[in-house]
Amino acid sequence: MSEDTYETGMRVRREVLGDAHVDRAVARTTEFSRPFQDYITRGAWGSVWSRDGLDRKTRSCVTLAALTALHAHDELAMHVRAAVHNGLTAQEISEVLLHTAVYTGAPAANAAFAVAQRVLAELGEPAAKEEGDG
Repeated sequence: MSEDTYETGMRVRREVLGDAHVDRAVARTTEFSRPFQDYITRGAWGSVWSRDGLDRKTRSCVTLAALTALHAHDELAMHVRAAVHNGLTAQEISEVLLHTAVYTGAPAANAAFAVAQRVLAELGEPAAKEEGDG
């Protein structure tokens, strides 16, 4: 028997975002937010991120571009971390954001670069250090 979409979604969600993030999200779930948590677990993670058509690295590229276009900076920060976990380098993330700038506009990409640089610096990425930061 195949795995339920919720179980698949939780497994993939944990693999991409990490247990700590998912545990925090689950702990903050209320009666009000439960339908949404169920929806993203089943829909995004159990039905889309779990498909074979694209690898996770490619899915992360698409996600970063979409979140940049939508100015979804909090979600973008989470998905920069996921993109690194899925194998994207800081250079590849930069290329995705630069490519996105052409199609979504410089303001969206500028904000996305700032979020990505902050997260990459937090992760210890040397390319994200500001000039003059020894």
